[in-house]
Amino acid sequence: MSPGLSIPNPLLHRDDEASKLGMWLFIFTELLLFSGLFIVYAVYRYLNPIAFHLAAEELNVTVGTLNTIILLMSSATMAMASTAIRRGNKQLTLLLLLTTLFFAFMFMVNKYFEWKGKIDHGLFPGSMDLWRLGQGDVLFFGLYYFMTGLHALHIVVGFVLITIVTYQVNNNSLSANNPVLLDNSGLYWHLVDLIWIFLFPLFYLIT
Repeated sequence: MSPGLSIPNPLLHRDDEASKLGMWLFIFTELLLFSGLFIVYAVYRYLNPIAFHLAAEELNVTVGTLNTIILLMSSATMAMASTAIRRGNKQLTLLLLLTTLFFAFMFMVNKYFEWKGKIDHGLFPGSMDLWRLGQGDVLFFGLYYFMTGLHALHIVVGFVLITIVTYQVNNNSLSANNPVLLDNSGLYWHLVDLIWIFLFPLFYLIT
């Protein structure tokens, strides 16, 4: 082989458009999943209006509002991180990503104490105290734990993903020349925020 010839490295190939399309398709499937859960919630609420009304009053609107504010702020910092990386401002990008991670951590801390408070009062699936309240309450809190728990799982996945992005920005493997992973992470994080925007009024405000 002639020393003047070079073989293209297939690992260097990137298809940013396909990557973004794949992320949008994933977001679409996630929206379908939660849309189905929202429909289930609406049907059960229609069949048990009084029980759902009384059960919703057990939730802390202040905590739900605080978590909503936290997620909206995290969505803003994530969007600004995408702008900062394109401007070549590595330090600002890292600061914004770390701030997003902090907000995600605070959301999970609030959710932990909220769940703990409900569990300490016997309001959890399988609890005899909950069964004594009636089927409507069982359905409400079953949906509450499942849907907010599934959302919390998405928060954890997003936390891991943003941590990876932060690491790559820090070691310069993710920069203004290849920001697609950060963009896709941002799309995913906005999805997480959007889902909560629907969960919050369904469980905390519609009483």
